[in-house]
Amino acid sequence: MTLAPDITDLLARARADLRMGVPIVLGGSTGVLVLAVETLSAARLADVLALPGNADLVLTGRRAETLKARAYDGDVARVALPSDATVRWVQALADPADDLSHPMKGPLMTQREGSASLHRIGVTLAKSARLLPAVIVLPMSDAVKFAQDTLLTRLDPEAAMPRLGASLVFDRVVSARVPLRAAQNARLHVFRPEDGSEEHYAIEIGRPDREKPVLARLHSACFTGDLLGSLKCDCGPQLNGALESMGANGEGVLLYLNQEGRGIGLANKMRAYALQDQGFDTVEANHRLGFEDDERDFRIGSELLRELGFSSVRLMTNNPAKIDMMQRCGIEVSERVPLKVGENPHNTNYLATKARKSGHLL
Repeated sequence: MTLAPDITDLLARARADLRMGVPIVLGGSTGVLVLAVETLSAARLADVLALPGNADLVLTGRRAETLKARAYDGDVARVALPSDATVRWVQALADPADDLSHPMKGPLMTQREGSASLHRIGVTLAKSARLLPAVIVLPMSDAVKFAQDTLLTRLDPEAAMPRLGASLVFDRVVSARVPLRAAQNARLHVFRPEDGSEEHYAIEIGRPDREKPVLARLHSACFTGDLLGSLKCDCGPQLNGALESMGANGEGVLLYLNQEGRGIGLANKMRAYALQDQGFDTVEANHRLGFEDDERDFRIGSELLRELGFSSVRLMTNNPAKIDMMQRCGIEVSERVPLKVGENPHNTNYLATKARKSGHLL
């Protein structure tokens, strides 16, 4: 029946459920119950511990490394959940906020037998919901019946796995003229992903020739830098500097991608900032939270450029990863245009870390 939700709809439901603290079910005749640690309540934890079977707390390999727990599955670690576990204990393992004041959280017993494929999907879903990358997973003998009895969202893992990354199919919702300080001949295009996730925007200045390389920038949203004028990063000056360059050039396109905090979301970015206040650099902070250095998906930028009719760019960037992804996705980068602006006493170490550890050309 066409009115029934498809896998894209169910994934959107699953992300929303996890953000609200509602469990989801993965699998069919055998499967697992999944709960996000960040939104876990005492009542739901008690319910899980009362069910048959042994639950695991699943962390990323990065977070496990911080906790000195063995990640036998490589990118994830399955920590055996004690029968007397509390929400406070579970969340302390997932959230590094008090690592320095309470460093002893183990020893932690991690699983090495059996498949971790469903556990891995659970962590990926938590990430895509912009939550801490940690979940509780409980094996179930009849996941279908349990989901039917409890009215929980159930996902078929085989159908979900190919769609767990960022959506690369977009609808162009609307385009309208928006005169800017930097360029009065600007238009804003709004693109909506088919999976119902955050919209992305393209600011087109002038009428660039689609047959020639266009001056372009992929700019990831930064609420603190772009809107508040934060001095902890160089995002605001980069945004304004790129638009001013395009205005002076008479044409260009800036893609404004909603991938806050290198793809981890604003709340997790603030957690990383709090860790930086404790003395960790930007990469170390991400790792302690359980994330990789950079969780963004630059394929989104290449797809939006293609939607706009561009196949070649003069890319304004200091990040070689953007150039590499554009070219792998079929967008020719005819020139790298450096964008070195916004350094100040508050972000000098941040910029040095990006150059030293992430390969930025600064």
